[in-house]
Amino acid sequence: MKRQKFFAVFAVCLVLCATALPVSAAVEYTIRVGSIVSDTHPDMVVMKSTFVPYVEEKSGGRIRVELHPNGELGGDRELTESVQMGTLQIALPATSVLAGFDRRFQVLDLPFLFTTREAAFEALDGELGAKLNALLPAKGFGCLGYIENGFRHITNSKKPITHPDDLKGVKLRTMENAMHIAFFRRLGANPTPMSFGELYTALQQGTVDGQENPFTLIYESKFYEVQKYVSATGHVFSVVMLLSNKKFMDSLPEDLRKVVEDAAAAFVKEHRRVMPGSEEENMKILGESGMTLNELTAEQKKPFVEATASVYQEFEADLTKEIMELAKKAQK
Repeated sequence: MKRQKFFAVFAVCLVLCATALPVSAAVEYTIRVGSIVSDTHPDMVVMKSTFVPYVEEKSGGRIRVELHPNGELGGDRELTESVQMGTLQIALPATSVLAGFDRRFQVLDLPFLFTTREAAFEALDGELGAKLNALLPAKGFGCLGYIENGFRHITNSKKPITHPDDLKGVKLRTMENAMHIAFFRRLGANPTPMSFGELYTALQQGTVDGQENPFTLIYESKFYEVQKYVSATGHVFSVVMLLSNKKFMDSLPEDLRKVVEDAAAAFVKEHRRVMPGSEEENMKILGESGMTLNELTAEQKKPFVEATASVYQEFEADLTKEIMELAKKAQK
Protein backbone atom coordinates (compact mmCIF):
# COMPACT_ATOMS: atom_id res chain seq x y z
CA MET A 1 0.00 0.00 0.00
CA LYS A 2 2.83 2.34 0.94
CA ARG A 3 4.62 1.47 -2.31
CA GLN A 4 1.52 2.33 -4.39
CA LYS A 5 1.09 5.58 -2.47
CA PHE A 6 4.73 6.49 -3.13
CA PHE A 7 4.39 5.97 -6.89
CA ALA A 8 1.14 7.94 -6.94
CA VAL A 9 2.83 10.90 -5.23
CA PHE A 10 5.83 10.51 -7.52
CA ALA A 11 3.60 10.61 -10.59
CA VAL A 12 1.89 13.78 -9.36
CA CYS A 13 5.30 15.40 -8.82
CA LEU A 14 6.33 14.55 -12.37
CA VAL A 15 3.18 16.17 -13.74
CA LEU A 16 3.72 19.28 -11.60
CA CYS A 17 7.35 19.55 -12.71
CA ALA A 18 6.37 19.17 -16.36
CA THR A 19 3.85 22.00 -16.11
CA ALA A 20 6.23 24.21 -14.14
CA LEU A 21 9.21 24.14 -16.47
CA PRO A 22 11.34 27.30 -16.35
CA VAL A 23 10.57 30.10 -18.77
CA SER A 24 13.81 29.38 -20.64
CA ALA A 25 12.34 26.12 -21.93
CA ALA A 26 9.78 28.10 -23.94
CA VAL A 27 12.24 30.67 -25.30
CA GLU A 28 11.91 31.15 -29.05
CA TYR A 29 14.01 34.31 -29.47
CA THR A 30 16.95 35.85 -27.63
CA ILE A 31 17.68 39.58 -27.72
CA ARG A 32 21.29 40.40 -26.89
CA VAL A 33 21.75 44.05 -25.93
CA GLY A 34 25.24 45.59 -25.98
CA SER A 35 26.47 48.85 -24.45
CA ILE A 36 29.75 50.50 -23.48
CA VAL A 37 28.35 51.82 -20.17
CA SER A 38 28.50 50.15 -16.76
CA ASP A 39 25.58 48.24 -15.29
CA THR A 40 24.98 51.12 -12.85
CA HIS A 41 24.59 53.70 -15.64
CA PRO A 42 20.98 54.83 -16.29
CA ASP A 43 21.04 53.07 -19.69
CA MET A 44 21.47 49.68 -18.02
CA VAL A 45 19.46 50.49 -14.90
CA VAL A 46 16.41 51.37 -17.01
CA MET A 47 17.05 48.39 -19.29
CA LYS A 48 16.85 46.11 -16.25
CA SER A 49 13.88 47.86 -14.63
CA THR A 50 11.78 48.50 -17.73
CA PHE A 51 12.78 46.91 -21.03
CA VAL A 52 13.79 43.42 -19.85
CA PRO A 53 10.77 42.64 -17.64
CA TYR A 54 8.36 44.12 -20.16
CA VAL A 55 9.68 41.99 -23.02
CA GLU A 56 9.98 38.78 -21.05
CA GLU A 57 6.62 39.07 -19.30
CA LYS A 58 4.54 40.40 -22.21
CA SER A 59 6.00 37.80 -24.56
CA GLY A 60 5.00 35.05 -22.15
CA GLY A 61 8.61 33.93 -21.90
CA ARG A 62 8.99 33.50 -25.66
CA ILE A 63 11.70 36.20 -25.73
CA ARG A 64 14.69 36.28 -23.42
CA VAL A 65 16.85 39.41 -23.04
CA GLU A 66 20.58 39.28 -22.31
CA LEU A 67 22.38 42.47 -21.28
CA HIS A 68 26.07 42.99 -22.08
CA PRO A 69 27.28 46.24 -20.45
CA ASN A 70 30.81 47.54 -19.69
CA GLY A 71 31.93 47.35 -23.31
CA GLU A 72 32.37 43.59 -22.92
CA LEU A 73 31.37 43.13 -26.57
CA GLY A 74 33.41 46.11 -27.80
CA GLY A 75 33.15 49.85 -28.20
CA ASP A 76 30.30 51.69 -29.92
CA ARG A 77 31.77 51.02 -33.37
CA GLU A 78 32.10 47.27 -32.73
CA LEU A 79 28.62 47.09 -31.19
CA THR A 80 27.10 48.85 -34.19
CA GLU A 81 28.88 46.48 -36.58
CA SER A 82 27.61 43.52 -34.54
CA VAL A 83 24.03 44.78 -34.85
CA GLN A 84 24.52 45.18 -38.59
CA MET A 85 25.81 41.59 -38.86
CA GLY A 86 23.04 40.25 -36.62
CA THR A 87 25.27 38.84 -33.87
CA LEU A 88 23.67 41.47 -31.62
CA GLN A 89 19.99 42.30 -31.86
CA ILE A 90 20.12 45.68 -30.08
CA ALA A 91 22.84 48.14 -29.09
CA LEU A 92 22.91 51.56 -27.44
CA PRO A 93 25.56 53.49 -29.38
CA ALA A 94 26.08 57.23 -29.53
CA THR A 95 24.69 58.35 -32.89
CA SER A 96 28.12 59.86 -33.62
CA VAL A 97 29.28 56.34 -34.51
CA LEU A 98 26.54 55.96 -37.11
CA ALA A 99 28.25 58.70 -39.12
CA GLY A 100 30.71 55.97 -40.12
CA PHE A 101 27.82 54.15 -41.83
CA ASP A 102 26.06 57.18 -43.27
CA ARG A 103 27.69 60.62 -43.07
CA ARG A 104 24.33 62.34 -42.75
CA PHE A 105 24.13 61.21 -39.11
CA GLN A 106 26.85 63.77 -38.37
CA VAL A 107 24.09 66.36 -38.27
CA LEU A 108 23.48 65.49 -34.60
CA ASP A 109 27.11 66.39 -33.82
CA LEU A 110 26.97 69.91 -35.16
CA PRO A 111 28.49 72.06 -32.38
CA PHE A 112 25.95 73.89 -30.22
CA LEU A 113 23.05 72.65 -32.37
CA PHE A 114 20.81 72.12 -29.34
CA THR A 115 20.91 74.18 -26.17
CA THR A 116 18.18 72.22 -24.36
CA ARG A 117 17.26 68.52 -24.30
CA GLU A 118 13.64 69.51 -24.94
CA ALA A 119 14.59 71.04 -28.30
CA ALA A 120 16.70 67.99 -29.13
CA PHE A 121 13.95 65.47 -28.47
CA GLU A 122 11.37 67.58 -30.29
CA ALA A 123 13.60 67.32 -33.37
CA LEU A 124 14.43 63.63 -32.88
CA ASP A 125 10.78 62.69 -32.42
CA GLY A 126 9.84 64.88 -35.37
CA GLU A 127 10.95 65.60 -38.93
CA LEU A 128 14.70 65.38 -38.37
CA GLY A 129 14.49 62.03 -36.58
CA ALA A 130 12.13 60.61 -39.21
CA LYS A 131 14.53 61.63 -41.99
CA LEU A 132 17.47 59.98 -40.23
CA ASN A 133 15.48 56.84 -39.41
CA ALA A 134 14.72 56.42 -43.11
CA LEU A 135 18.46 56.05 -43.77
CA LEU A 136 18.82 53.00 -41.52
CA PRO A 137 17.08 50.09 -43.31
CA ALA A 138 19.51 50.22 -46.26
CA LYS A 139 22.32 49.56 -43.77
CA GLY A 140 20.47 46.72 -42.04
CA PHE A 141 19.38 48.77 -39.03
CA GLY A 142 16.22 50.00 -37.38
CA CYS A 143 15.62 52.65 -34.73
CA LEU A 144 13.58 51.80 -31.64
CA GLY A 145 13.93 55.26 -30.13
CA TYR A 146 16.28 58.06 -29.10
CA ILE A 147 17.68 58.73 -25.64
CA GLU A 148 20.63 60.77 -24.41
CA ASN A 149 24.03 60.58 -22.81
CA GLY A 150 23.71 64.25 -21.89
CA PHE A 151 25.56 67.37 -22.96
CA ARG A 152 29.25 66.79 -23.59
CA HIS A 153 31.80 68.68 -21.49
CA ILE A 154 35.60 68.87 -21.52
CA THR A 155 37.85 67.38 -18.85
CA ASN A 156 41.62 67.64 -18.72
CA SER A 157 44.58 67.36 -16.39
CA LYS A 158 46.06 70.82 -17.03
CA LYS A 159 43.70 73.76 -16.45
CA PRO A 160 40.10 75.04 -16.53
CA ILE A 161 38.76 75.68 -20.04
CA THR A 162 36.91 79.00 -20.17
CA HIS A 163 37.98 80.24 -23.64
CA PRO A 164 39.04 78.50 -26.87
CA ASP A 165 42.58 79.76 -26.28
CA ASP A 166 42.75 77.48 -23.22
CA LEU A 167 42.54 74.46 -25.53
CA LYS A 168 45.57 75.35 -27.62
CA GLY A 169 47.96 72.42 -27.62
CA VAL A 170 45.73 70.24 -25.41
CA LYS A 171 45.77 66.64 -26.64
CA LEU A 172 42.09 65.77 -26.44
CA ARG A 173 40.60 62.33 -27.05
CA THR A 174 37.63 62.46 -29.38
CA MET A 175 35.36 59.87 -30.90
CA GLU A 176 36.23 58.58 -34.35
CA ASN A 177 34.00 61.21 -35.91
CA ALA A 178 35.16 63.67 -38.58
CA MET A 179 32.98 66.50 -37.34
CA HIS A 180 34.23 66.25 -33.75
CA ILE A 181 37.80 66.30 -35.01
CA ALA A 182 37.06 69.33 -37.20
CA PHE A 183 35.48 71.52 -34.54
CA PHE A 184 38.09 70.72 -31.89
CA ARG A 185 40.80 71.71 -34.34
CA ARG A 186 39.03 75.04 -34.76
CA LEU A 187 39.13 75.46 -30.99
CA GLY A 188 42.90 74.97 -31.04
CA ALA A 189 42.99 71.51 -29.47
CA ASN A 190 44.90 68.52 -30.78
CA PRO A 191 42.04 66.03 -31.30
CA THR A 192 43.05 62.38 -30.97
CA PRO A 193 40.48 59.77 -32.08
CA MET A 194 40.46 56.76 -29.78
CA SER A 195 38.18 53.89 -28.74
CA PHE A 196 36.35 54.55 -25.47
CA GLY A 197 37.68 51.30 -24.02
CA GLU A 198 41.25 52.62 -24.26
CA LEU A 199 40.49 56.03 -22.79
CA TYR A 200 40.96 55.56 -19.04
CA THR A 201 44.45 54.08 -19.49
CA ALA A 202 45.37 56.79 -22.00
CA LEU A 203 44.38 59.50 -19.49
CA GLN A 204 46.18 57.70 -16.67
CA GLN A 205 49.40 57.37 -18.66
CA GLY A 206 49.22 60.89 -20.12
CA THR A 207 48.88 59.66 -23.69
CA VAL A 208 46.12 62.29 -23.95
CA ASP A 209 45.58 65.31 -21.70
CA GLY A 210 41.82 65.23 -21.69
CA GLN A 211 38.54 64.03 -23.16
CA GLU A 212 34.93 65.16 -23.54
CA ASN A 213 31.82 63.37 -22.32
CA PRO A 214 28.63 64.00 -20.33
CA PHE A 215 28.76 64.19 -16.53
CA THR A 216 27.24 60.76 -15.87
CA LEU A 217 29.65 58.98 -18.18
CA ILE A 218 32.60 60.92 -16.71
CA TYR A 219 31.57 59.75 -13.24
CA GLU A 220 30.66 56.18 -14.18
CA SER A 221 34.01 55.79 -15.98
CA LYS A 222 35.89 57.15 -12.92
CA PHE A 223 37.68 59.77 -14.98
CA TYR A 224 37.79 61.88 -11.81
CA GLU A 225 40.63 59.59 -10.72
CA VAL A 226 42.82 60.69 -13.64
CA GLN A 227 41.48 64.17 -14.50
CA LYS A 228 41.54 67.35 -12.44
CA TYR A 229 39.34 69.83 -14.33
CA VAL A 230 35.86 69.58 -15.83
CA SER A 231 34.56 72.53 -17.87
CA ALA A 232 30.84 72.66 -18.66
CA THR A 233 31.11 73.65 -22.32
CA GLY A 234 27.99 71.70 -23.43
CA HIS A 235 29.32 71.77 -26.99
CA VAL A 236 27.26 68.77 -28.22
CA PHE A 237 24.10 67.10 -26.98
CA SER A 238 25.10 63.44 -27.07
CA VAL A 239 22.30 61.42 -28.62
CA VAL A 240 22.03 57.65 -28.14
CA MET A 241 19.97 55.39 -30.35
CA LEU A 242 18.22 52.19 -29.41
CA LEU A 243 19.59 50.52 -32.53
CA SER A 244 18.12 47.24 -33.75
CA ASN A 245 18.96 44.66 -36.37
CA LYS A 246 16.35 45.04 -39.12
CA LYS A 247 16.38 41.40 -40.18
CA PHE A 248 15.76 40.25 -36.61
CA MET A 249 12.88 42.65 -36.05
CA ASP A 250 11.34 41.65 -39.40
CA SER A 251 11.61 37.98 -38.40
CA LEU A 252 9.47 38.41 -35.29
CA PRO A 253 5.79 37.49 -35.44
CA GLU A 254 3.62 40.61 -35.41
CA ASP A 255 2.59 40.17 -31.76
CA LEU A 256 6.18 39.81 -30.54
CA ARG A 257 7.43 42.68 -32.67
CA LYS A 258 4.81 44.89 -31.01
CA VAL A 259 5.98 43.71 -27.58
CA VAL A 260 9.56 44.75 -28.37
CA GLU A 261 8.49 48.10 -29.84
CA ASP A 262 6.23 48.84 -26.87
CA ALA A 263 9.01 47.86 -24.45
CA ALA A 264 11.38 50.19 -26.29
CA ALA A 265 8.87 53.05 -26.05
CA ALA A 266 8.51 52.43 -22.30
CA PHE A 267 12.30 52.34 -21.95
CA VAL A 268 12.72 55.63 -23.83
CA LYS A 269 10.04 57.35 -21.75
CA GLU A 270 11.56 56.22 -18.43
CA HIS A 271 15.12 56.97 -19.52
CA ARG A 272 14.21 60.51 -20.53
CA ARG A 273 12.58 60.95 -17.13
CA VAL A 274 15.58 59.86 -15.04
CA MET A 275 18.56 61.03 -17.09
CA PRO A 276 18.43 64.79 -16.36
CA GLY A 277 18.48 64.07 -12.62
CA SER A 278 21.40 61.69 -13.07
CA GLU A 279 23.38 64.34 -14.93
CA GLU A 280 22.73 66.95 -12.24
CA GLU A 281 23.59 64.57 -9.42
CA ASN A 282 26.80 63.36 -11.05
CA MET A 283 27.93 66.91 -11.78
CA LYS A 284 27.86 67.52 -8.00
CA ILE A 285 29.54 64.20 -7.20
CA LEU A 286 32.43 64.99 -9.55
CA GLY A 287 33.13 68.11 -7.50
CA GLU A 288 32.95 66.11 -4.30
CA SER A 289 35.35 63.57 -5.84
CA GLY A 290 38.09 66.16 -6.20
CA MET A 291 37.52 67.62 -9.64
CA THR A 292 37.45 71.37 -10.16
CA LEU A 293 34.22 72.28 -11.96
CA ASN A 294 33.80 75.49 -13.89
CA GLU A 295 30.48 76.34 -15.49
CA LEU A 296 30.47 78.70 -18.46
CA THR A 297 28.05 81.60 -18.80
CA ALA A 298 26.27 82.27 -22.09
CA GLU A 299 28.75 85.11 -22.66
CA GLN A 300 31.72 82.78 -22.08
CA LYS A 301 30.30 80.25 -24.54
CA LYS A 302 30.05 82.80 -27.35
CA PRO A 303 33.70 82.50 -28.49
CA PHE A 304 33.31 78.70 -28.67
CA VAL A 305 30.17 79.05 -30.80
CA GLU A 306 31.82 81.61 -33.07
CA ALA A 307 35.02 79.57 -33.47
CA THR A 308 33.10 76.49 -34.61
CA ALA A 309 30.40 78.17 -36.73
CA SER A 310 32.23 77.44 -40.00
CA VAL A 311 31.79 73.69 -39.39
CA TYR A 312 28.17 74.05 -40.52
CA GLN A 313 29.22 75.25 -43.96
CA GLU A 314 32.11 72.78 -44.25
CA PHE A 315 29.88 69.75 -43.68
CA GLU A 316 26.76 70.87 -45.55
CA ALA A 317 27.71 68.81 -48.63
CA ASP A 318 28.02 65.66 -46.48
CA LEU A 319 24.79 66.29 -44.62
CA THR A 320 22.80 67.45 -47.68
CA LYS A 321 20.99 70.76 -47.84
CA GLU A 322 17.67 69.14 -46.87
CA ILE A 323 18.98 67.69 -43.60
CA MET A 324 20.91 70.87 -42.81
CA GLU A 325 17.71 72.87 -43.23
CA LEU A 326 15.87 70.51 -40.87
CA ALA A 327 18.67 70.92 -38.34
CA LYS A 328 18.56 74.71 -38.52
CA LYS A 329 14.78 74.60 -38.24
CA ALA A 330 15.15 72.54 -35.05
CA GLN A 331 17.89 74.75 -33.62
CA LYS A 332 16.72 76.55 -30.48
